[in-house]
Parts: sequence; structure tokens; C-alpha cells
Amino acid sequence: MENINNNQVVNLTKEDFVSDQIVKWCPGCGDHAILKAVEDVFPKLGKRKEDIVVVSGIGCSSRFPYYMNTYGFHSIHGRAAAIATGVKLANPNLSVWVITGDGDCTAIGGNHFIHAVRRNIDMNLLLFNNRIYGLTKGQFSPCTFRGTVTKTSPQGTYEDPFNVGELVIGAGGKFFARGVDANTQELTQICCEAKNHDGLSVVEILQNCMIFSNGIHSNITAKEVRDDMQVKCVHGQPLIFGKDRNKGLVLKGNRLEVVTIGENGVTEADILVHDEKEKTTGIHMMLAHMMPPEYPVAIGVIRNVDAPTYNQCLDGVIEEETAKSKIHCVDDLLNSGSTWDIE
Repeated sequence: MENINNNQVVNLTKEDFVSDQIVKWCPGCGDHAILKAVEDVFPKLGKRKEDIVVVSGIGCSSRFPYYMNTYGFHSIHGRAAAIATGVKLANPNLSVWVITGDGDCTAIGGNHFIHAVRRNIDMNLLLFNNRIYGLTKGQFSPCTFRGTVTKTSPQGTYEDPFNVGELVIGAGGKFFARGVDANTQELTQICCEAKNHDGLSVVEILQNCMIFSNGIHSNITAKEVRDDMQVKCVHGQPLIFGKDRNKGLVLKGNRLEVVTIGENGVTEADILVHDEKEKTTGIHMMLAHMMPPEYPVAIGVIRNVDAPTYNQCLDGVIEEETAKSKIHCVDDLLNSGSTWDIE
């Protein structure tokens, strides 16, 4: 990737972002695949390594900054979005990537998360969702399915989980996408679309924990079901899926329905065409909500809407106030207002 940044030509490769640190995730952990996908994305940023920052909270996913050869900040539990906000506002030139998990982000970090979304801070947030607390040994998280037996729910959880997509869109999010850890090529493309978005991009990654939630997404990702249980969201393309590419989504009244092309007079022309740019949230919310067995899971960029970013608004205010101000340096500040000399 070549680009002009600070009057320098940037031409970096994947190998430039590979850390010399030993990756200490469990063998088979989905985080390994996500790391490889991000290593493929960073050369495409057109940024020097010094201008890329990876900020994480606490959890297995939050070891990520050690494994990327960039600047990074391993922060405290749930605070990644808040700290990353400060980083971005202090130096808008930086490409800021937030790495977090379903427990870190939607539990103790839930407040910071929804307000980063609401403010539309110009940064990228990757949320690894294995529906469990992995680092602290298998407690249920806010994304754990009702009835799941865990270390802290031996009789099964009796709470309904957050749907990350609904949470993001409900908080006013302008970009939401969903990917699968094992499909690194597709995940790389999703992250590239996220980095091109001006504002906060949230990518939920369905990630497998081999130890405490192994197979948690198998009803979506297993080879024998994935074609029927995943519908790929591509802007301007009909929402068709299935092994034989003969299933699709149509809008019936105020809900989506799965239909079979060729049955009951249904043709490809009847299938709903995905519009990620639609400003109203209704269909995007329905796509984010879909879950088996009634529906396939929507994969890809579900929502991608242009809107002013917090950074742009803040910069505009600073420029306006600077132009009006009579104070241009520290000396002006010290000599402003009521001053007097002491002899």
C-alpha cells in the first residue's frame, strides 16, 4: 500500500506488522485467525506504524496490542473505548483500533461502548464475541444465550443476551458489520470496509473459545450448515443464500421472511436487495436481529451510513473559537484579564 502521510511514502507489508512477541492464545483459539486478518488490513491503511494505535481492555482478546507491531495500550477492564476516544481526540491523525470482547465491552464497558457509538468517534472497534468470559475461566457474559450452563450459571442462565448489532444500531451507530473468525478472507474485507468508514465502525466477530465455549457458533459456522445459516450482506445485491442459492429474504409487512425461489411463484426479483446506506434503522435492525433456527445470521456490512463525526464537529468548534480568540500564545493568556505588576 502506498500513500502520502506526513510527506512520506508508506509502503508496508503484512510482515511489517507481525510482532516478535510469542502469541499466547490457546491452540485453536479463533483469535489467531482474527490476528492474521488484521495483519492483512493494516498495510492497507496507508499509515506509518507510528500512526497506528491498538487499544484494548481486559480479556483474552485484549492481549492483541502485544501481537501487533504498532503502538498500543493495554488498558483496564471495560475502558478501552473511553481511552481510545482520548487517544483519537488528542491526535486525530492516528488510526485507532479498539480490541474488546463481549464481556469487556458489553458488561463493565457497556456505558463507554454505547456513548462511543452515539458520539460517532472516528475509530474502529472489533468486538470478539465468544459469548463467555474466557480469561477469567468461563463465567457467563451479557452475550451468553439463555439456558447456557457455565461456571456462574450451573443451572443455566436465566437472562436474555444482548444482540450486539441491535445494541449498536439502537445507540445510533452508523456502521455495523459481522464476521466469522475462521473466514479470514471475508473478515479482512469487512475490516477494510470498516477502516474506510468515517466515524465509529463496529465489527462483531463470532469467535470460538476452544476451552469454555467450544462450538458456540457451530450452528452458524459448521461446514455442513454454513451455507444455509449465513446470508451475506453485500450492498446492492439481493439477500440470497443456501447451498443451492435458492433461498432468500423478503419483507412481508413489518418483518422479514425466508422464502424459496421457485416455490409459490417467488422469483429472484422478489428478494430484498441489501441497502447498507439506508438511514432509517428498521431493516438493518431486523437483519442484525436474525438468528437460527428461524433465520440465517446476517454476515458482512449490515449498516454503513454517512454522518458527521465527533472529531469533525470538535475540530470545527476549535477552529471557530481560535479565529475569534484574542489569545494566541501563553503570554497572551498570562497578560489577559485583570493584571498588575508587583514592585
